[in-house]
Amino acid sequence: MLSASPVYLALCALIYIFLTMYVVRRRVAAQTTLGDGGDKELRKRIRAHGNFAEFVPLMLILLVVCELQGAPALAIHILGIAIVASRAAHAYFLTRTPEVIATRQVTMGSTLFLILVMALGLLAHAIF
Repeated sequence: MLSASPVYLALCALIYIFLTMYVVRRRVAAQTTLGDGGDKELRKRIRAHGNFAEFVPLMLILLVVCELQGAPALAIHILGIAIVASRAAHAYFLTRTPEVIATRQVTMGSTLFLILVMALGLLAHAIF
């Protein structure tokens, strides 16, 4: 039975709902139902939501499989906290004005690093 990873699935689901509502609020304000209507703020919010939706499912699948393969609970919690923190920070920095590229690079780098760590950990577990 999974005990650690469901916490991070739930937290990411809550962030996803928040990002969805963040987009919806701007759509209402901009009176735009499809696309971004040329609204730069709406475009940023759409990308923050989309980027979260693109990366988080893979990260959570990897996290769950790591737990199913017997990774220590502490490792799952460290990875889970890092997933939530890196993805929330990325969404936050993506929507800021003015945009600071360095912050997005750090958060994107941490996302790719986490994917790499979990993928290599699963490969090592499968091979050895």
